[in-house]
Amino acid sequence: MNVNKKHIAAFIIVILAAFFISAYQLPYYVYKPGGADALNPIVEVEGGYSSKGDMHLVTVRGGQVTPIQYVWAKIMPHQELHPISEIMPEGVSEEEYFHAQLRMMDSSQEKAVAVAYKAANKDISIQYKGVYVVSVVKNMPADGKLKPADRITGIDGKKIKKAEDLINYVKAKEAGDTITLKIVRNGKKLTKEIKLQTFEKLDGKVGIGIRLVTDRGVEVNPEVNFSSGKIGGPSAGLMFSLEIYDQLTKKDLTKGYQIAGTGEVDYEGNVMRIGGIDKKVIAADEEGCDVFFAPNENGAKNSNYKVAKKTAEEIGTDMKIVPVDTFEDALHYLQEMEPGK
Repeated sequence: MNVNKKHIAAFIIVILAAFFISAYQLPYYVYKPGGADALNPIVEVEGGYSSKGDMHLVTVRGGQVTPIQYVWAKIMPHQELHPISEIMPEGVSEEEYFHAQLRMMDSSQEKAVAVAYKAANKDISIQYKGVYVVSVVKNMPADGKLKPADRITGIDGKKIKKAEDLINYVKAKEAGDTITLKIVRNGKKLTKEIKLQTFEKLDGKVGIGIRLVTDRGVEVNPEVNFSSGKIGGPSAGLMFSLEIYDQLTKKDLTKGYQIAGTGEVDYEGNVMRIGGIDKKVIAADEEGCDVFFAPNENGAKNSNYKVAKKTAEEIGTDMKIVPVDTFEDALHYLQEMEPGK
């Protein structure tokens, strides 16, 4: 076979083109349906009760795209593309972003434990240790002074126990005021002075440009353990709380059904909006789930529940979409549900 320079050049071009469309990463992030994993292997209450059915944690898959993945995401329904700068702000490394997601998962689990143990009348005590910085907004006052994973323990000489303490203190201040924060970073105690600034996008509220989670120590009896691995974010809170409650109480809450859902919970058991609800409905349906709890947002116009309901109609699932505003709403629905066959 006669191979000349043109053939070699053409072959190299083809190889480079194939590499580009299949491996080169564009500055875009895609979100698409993930999985609906049973929570029994993930959550374990010591001496807990078992059930015939399962509670499911529902996830959204995400990642930076190649050119071919970009085109595919444009064609396929229920796949979302975002500039990567919207997902990981400039100056925030992938490691910092991942750490922030895991911190939110830890916080979600703590809230779920508190909600479930209180509802089941089991022993629980909570100690407040300060506030963790989850993320820092680029070009805002905290940028360059605070970092994700910093723990804030004091402000202007006052002790900080939870995020609400810091938020309420700053609310009473004005733009241009300077606050002094006591923080712990990598085991070292530091002091940071930061000038408050107005957030135009937040109705003129003042702040320093950080997202917070409260660092709590939760002690319970019986003990509960989590093995959620690399799953991050706060949106599994509702399902964690239902799974824990189910293991704490003798009566089978699942009644033989496959129960899925999503929603962040606070320490009072309120269920809050999350992202990617349409993708989670699809993931739960593909897993064969019977019930899906969706945040109702007190009947808001474009609530998670309404989007979930619309998605369920589009894919023709028989899965029941149930609106919930609180943990108690979901608990009551399951308690009143007819047993499975």
